[in-house]
Amino acid sequence: MHWLVDGMNVIGTRPDAWWRDRHGAMVRLVDLLERWSVESGEDVTVVFEKPPSPPIRSTVVDVAHAPRAKADAADDEIVRRLKAMAPGARAATWVATSDRWLADQAHALGCAVESSAAFRRRIEGGW
Repeated sequence: MHWLVDGMNVIGTRPDAWWRDRHGAMVRLVDLLERWSVESGEDVTVVFEKPPSPPIRSTVVDVAHAPRAKADAADDEIVRRLKAMAPGARAATWVATSDRWLADQAHALGCAVESSAAFRRRIEGGW
């Protein structure tokens, strides 16, 4: 199973003052995704609106970003990635987001969708 994660959507599910340190929140999410990916065997790509600065590197999780920072840039990048996949690969892909437009696009392309809050519970061990 492959997961495409709308990074800031998942971060935003916890009102833990992440907005005071966006980069720190991104690092914490990637760390959480790494641990979950290793434990579950799931393949994970997390997509952010813009490149993390400094860069966030992982040998377990694909840390990606939209080519140009703008509103909903991560959503557009996730849809671009989905469209580039073969239909069979899309059928084995889940998208974690709370954005209705992105969820609709993912469903139309044959992917499953899980809300950001449900996905956050999943990666924190509530699955």
